Amino acid sequence: MKNQHPETSYFITAEEAADQLGVSRATLYAYVSRGLLRAHPTDGDSRRNRYARDDVTELAGKRRRGRKPVDIAKSTLDWGTPVLESAITLIRDGQLYYRSNNAVDLSERATLEDVASLLWDLPRSAEAEIQPLVLPDGWHQLKTHYAKIPVIEALLPLFAITSEDGETGIWQRDEARLATGAATLLGALFACVTGRSPDHHPLHVQLATAWGLDAVGADLVRQALVLCADHELNASSFTARCVASTQASLRMAIIGGLAALSGGRHGGMTERIETAWLAIDPHNMALHMRRQLAAGVEFPGFGHPLYPAGDVRANALLAAILPQFDFANEIVETMGTLTGKAPSIDFALVAMRRYLGLPEGAAFCVFALGRSVGWIAHALEQRRQGQLIRPRAVYVGPDPVAS
Repeated sequence: MKNQHPETSYFITAEEAADQLGVSRATLYAYVSRGLLRAHPTDGDSRRNRYARDDVTELAGKRRRGRKPVDIAKSTLDWGTPVLESAITLIRDGQLYYRSNNAVDLSERATLEDVASLLWDLPRSAEAEIQPLVLPDGWHQLKTHYAKIPVIEALLPLFAITSEDGETGIWQRDEARLATGAATLLGALFACVTGRSPDHHPLHVQLATAWGLDAVGADLVRQALVLCADHELNASSFTARCVASTQASLRMAIIGGLAALSGGRHGGMTERIETAWLAIDPHNMALHMRRQLAAGVEFPGFGHPLYPAGDVRANALLAAILPQFDFANEIVETMGTLTGKAPSIDFALVAMRRYLGLPEGAAFCVFALGRSVGWIAHALEQRRQGQLIRPRAVYVGPDPVAS
């Protein structure tokens, strides 16, 4: 085993996969057809498929779970059974929909403001556009101070200082005023990202102006914002819903979403990808990645549990980038060959940042700006449902000591 090729050790045969799962070959193929497991063609023999060892191990673990309360609770929290009702976003059969509209199709033409109106289920009018924002005294000094630390840590305190509850602090019943307040909060987040006061132009146009992009670059940013707008009940959106369910303000729901997004297993993944990108040996990428895999370290930003055939958001954004960006394309092809995994939206955002020459941290900023639309949508929906989110824990500690 010591001399086994890293790529070979990453995959196992159909016989080995069926044995590990404790099923027949026919059942194994049924798992593949149902999207529970992905088969990868073997080089030189398209009739013999192989399977990623990690994928088989994960599926085997799920099959071993019992139906005891503790097992049900664990599986629910780990890409498991849906825990609440929502009419905002659907992920089904490897596709993403915003209120029944295909998100990839929307990304070809819609602005983030169009998607906000759709997801918020609020009217879009002249009054609901992002309003001019008066930045606080000492803003530029504050911006300079926070520029010395990573953008992820800087965004949250800047947003907390810059934004105001305004119309959203009391959760206006008037939908037009609520839409105006929500749009103004987007403007506050834009100000934190760029150091500029927002205006009446679409957000992607304002970002293009701040970052010196041409029309092609502006359109890529627009597409990225739309594709990041929501992703069902991810960690940050669930956090925003929890905050909103307590009757906290809409601004606080966004702050909760930002905090959750900053983690390395969520939006902070972009920072991990940036670091891994810099470490690649450009003269022998395949050898570098094989050695990384042999050491148990994968290039981050590849594979997604909800998209076994590939993240449709990443595919849409990378379609215009990879043909023009050889290095990014080589990373994608090498990872596909070695692991069978496709890029996620996190990788696509980093590739876009580097392709367009955007400032460091811009990948996370685009993610946060786009996803803030989803946080607002989930906060609004949760408040409309009027239910406090208060789940119970399965206690697994020692029994109480008798007094």
